[in-house]
Amino acid sequence: MNSGGVAEEGEDENPDDSHLQLELSAFRAQWMSELLPGPRYGEAKRRLLGAADQKRRQELAREEEARELFLKAVEEEQSGAVYEAIKYYRRAMQLVPDIEFKINYNRSPDPDRVGGTYLAENEGDCEIDDLLAYFQHQLTLQSSTLKICEHEVETTQVHISALPTEVLMYIFRWVVSCDLDLRALEQLSLVCRGFYICARDPEIWRLACLKVWGRNCTKLPFSSWREMFLEKPRVRFDGVYISKTSYIRQGEESLDGFYRAWHQVEYYRYLRFFPDGQVMMLTTPEDPLSTVPRLRSRSTRLESVLFGHYRFSQDTDNQTKVYVVVAKRKEEVGVTYQKSRFCRRNPVPEAEHSFHVGLQLSSGGRQRFNKLVWIHHSFFQRASPFFVQVNGKTVVTAFDVDKMYTPLFFARVKSYTAFSDRPL
Repeated sequence: MNSGGVAEEGEDENPDDSHLQLELSAFRAQWMSELLPGPRYGEAKRRLLGAADQKRRQELAREEEARELFLKAVEEEQSGAVYEAIKYYRRAMQLVPDIEFKINYNRSPDPDRVGGTYLAENEGDCEIDDLLAYFQHQLTLQSSTLKICEHEVETTQVHISALPTEVLMYIFRWVVSCDLDLRALEQLSLVCRGFYICARDPEIWRLACLKVWGRNCTKLPFSSWREMFLEKPRVRFDGVYISKTSYIRQGEESLDGFYRAWHQVEYYRYLRFFPDGQVMMLTTPEDPLSTVPRLRSRSTRLESVLFGHYRFSQDTDNQTKVYVVVAKRKEEVGVTYQKSRFCRRNPVPEAEHSFHVGLQLSSGGRQRFNKLVWIHHSFFQRASPFFVQVNGKTVVTAFDVDKMYTPLFFARVKSYTAFSDRPL
């Protein structure tokens, strides 16, 4: 009976339990194999050791550079050159704040290594040839991971250095904006070394060049997009070009013929360019103080403003010319009805008028591309379809460009770039 009972117990054993035991054993074996050092573990360990070794080398290089600067400062101070000594002390402590406690004063500084390879040879002026490369080198020495900037004072708020580089570059594109305010970008680069590096990003300057000269432009023969934007002749967008014309006109004779009046006439011409190829032109006797603020937006309410487009042209004489075509903005006139009769009257189309202007771009004084000289001015009139055109063609009237066409000079207007509507 007992043997029969044992046999019955063996027959009642569940096969699923044995299957679970086998799976559990296989899982334990795999888990133990993963804990043992393997190829992936060795690769990760080598990567960590390499990063730590690189950081250690960077710290040693930074400390060595600070030591040489500090010893040079001690020599300058002993020789009486206190001002030069202060400059070297400041550089040394910027690299390593506690460098004075790590100095061996019995050792003399190496003149060939003072200031590193990025310092200029002229110690009096301390000019740096390639400031961008120097800043990039300094940021690399400070940390193994490139960090744009660091907060100088401890704060509980989130610092801008916590933002990713992509977000910072998008902020910089908002600073430049669709109005190409590169002056604001240069001012932003003065904040710190990291902002200086971001402001020299080639993509920002490439987008600016494409917006001015079109998508088919190339940076050749310039070495960079930034150099192309700064050196290649172009009109400026952060202000307005203004010219003042004055002359004396003879009036009508008096009734008794005793005297004849003379009148002094003064008027201004304004040209406002936009990066997308649009332009506004205005001729008015009002002075710039009251007119310039009203040209800030393209949706100005001045009725005498002419709107149009412009293009650049460089002829064989290697002179950059700007050709402008402007006309009065067309207003949609609705259908009108007579009161006495229920008949519809369609508006009669007006004749089309446009002005064609040719200007030569040049520089005057300390500013660049701030002068436009008149070379051509003509008036085009295309008759309405309801009238017969003269000789079947458009009537063109060319004006003589004489002393009445004074050059237009650029005047920067801060309010034109005070706000950003869209990023670059």
